Amino acid sequence: MTRLPSRRITLCALAACAAGALPLPGRAQAYPSKPITFIVASTPGGILDTIGRIVAQGLEKMGQSVVVQNIPGAGSTLGTAAVAKAPPDGYTVGMVATSHAINPSVYAKLPYDTRRDLQPISHSVNLSNVLVVHPAVPARNLQEFIELAKKKPGEITFGSAGNGQSNHLSGELFNVAAGIRMTHVPYKGSAAAMVDVLGGTIHAMFVDVLSAAPHITSGKLRALAVSGSRRLPLMPEVPTFAEGGMAHFDANSWLGVVVRSGTPADVVESLGAAAAAVMHDPAVRAKLMAMGVEPVGSTPKEYAKFLDAEFARYAAAVKAAGIKLD
Repeated sequence: MTRLPSRRITLCALAACAAGALPLPGRAQAYPSKPITFIVASTPGGILDTIGRIVAQGLEKMGQSVVVQNIPGAGSTLGTAAVAKAPPDGYTVGMVATSHAINPSVYAKLPYDTRRDLQPISHSVNLSNVLVVHPAVPARNLQEFIELAKKKPGEITFGSAGNGQSNHLSGELFNVAAGIRMTHVPYKGSAAAMVDVLGGTIHAMFVDVLSAAPHITSGKLRALAVSGSRRLPLMPEVPTFAEGGMAHFDANSWLGVVVRSGTPADVVESLGAAAAAVMHDPAVRAKLMAMGVEPVGSTPKEYAKFLDAEFARYAAAVKAAGIKLD
């Protein structure tokens, strides 16, 4: 065996070390290496924005700043489209709501393909919703409200965050389940609809518990029933829809995180782990549960499976309610 001169061995070793210290051609920097944009498809201040900012703050533990950008409008499709059309690199992340699973069934055309263009990251939270009415409405409980609506078909109005939004669909499905006909009044966001329920311009609304609780406590709104299998610690006096005689009516909603499809698998896993960790943090869980919000924090695969079931459930519900938007 031929022995190399010691000087040559040293030079070879130095060259090898230098090569190891330099990035190889085509090798990407470790993710994340720059700030992340976190898109919330709603106006500031609502439940989607509130939870979105909690998740965004948690993602900063990955080592980069996260900038929240609110893009409301068109049934949340504008904000979601911004995520769907972003580079598939994990630097544009979006928070979506139940409407993410509803929109493919209610809109004839979307600016993106929900299943093809968006990758599930994590199912963040479940939200209980409450049916509220203005105190002037002469109904003290769910059954009295149903009887009132039956006596006045089309005269009872309910507001929503917009056509095709989850609280719009909840109202339409409530119409079908209860055998009544309320008239839908769409708004640009739940906050605007809430203003008109509080003012008595419209009669009723399905709204998340967090937004409704202060107004229920003050007596400015009357709560008739809350979704979910049990009463909430935040408002233990409000019965569930099942207790009100509607055992099979489901008005729950949820929020989750998505990115552009085609994002590298390791980035998806990193984002999924970080987004889930936020919801498993004991302090965050305690804070959310006190607000009537159920933290979930799933993996990307678990969220994808959940979404498959939600797409099917809402497709059937939209068909039954006869909802179709341009």
